[in-house]
Amino acid sequence: MHRSRPASTDLHASARINRRARSRLLAILLVALFGIAAAPGARADALARGTAALNRGDYIRAAAELTPLAERGNARALGLLGFMYEHGFGVPLAYDAAFDLYCRAAVQGDPFAQAMLGLMYDKGHGTHQDFIQAYKWLDLAAARSLGRERDTYARFRNAVALKMSRDEIVVGQRLALGWLPGAPLTP
Repeated sequence: MHRSRPASTDLHASARINRRARSRLLAILLVALFGIAAAPGARADALARGTAALNRGDYIRAAAELTPLAERGNARALGLLGFMYEHGFGVPLAYDAAFDLYCRAAVQGDPFAQAMLGLMYDKGHGTHQDFIQAYKWLDLAAARSLGRERDTYARFRNAVALKMSRDEIVVGQRLALGWLPGAPLTP
């Protein structure tokens, strides 16, 4: 014989199902929300892993970690990858590629890339030799750094200045003062 449930029992069962559905929906939303929020952390982790690999000489792993970040425009990854191309660490030695990577990071305001770009201009690697541009980028790097890093970039800038006339130094200083992050790079 078939027993029918009272209407109140059906309402309770329906409410339990709705609560379960809401709980699942809330869980899905939380996972999605934390997944989105974790994305920058995942990038930071990849940058930390790539930097650590570079520092310990594991250049293949460093290139593998830094390349996807650089492709997405991460300034620090662009600068580090530029360094690897400039010196042939885990990637082919390619001054043109290093110069391009440094440029892309320098215009975003990364002091390391600005300093390395300045040194590329100083040496004429990957670009024409231009002491005014070298001075400008090294001056920007020194101004945007702290401590020992700042002192190092200032020494590089001062070494370049020894090769320049006073008028050229003034031009380099004006270029640095007028520079804004994101401004297109003019060779």
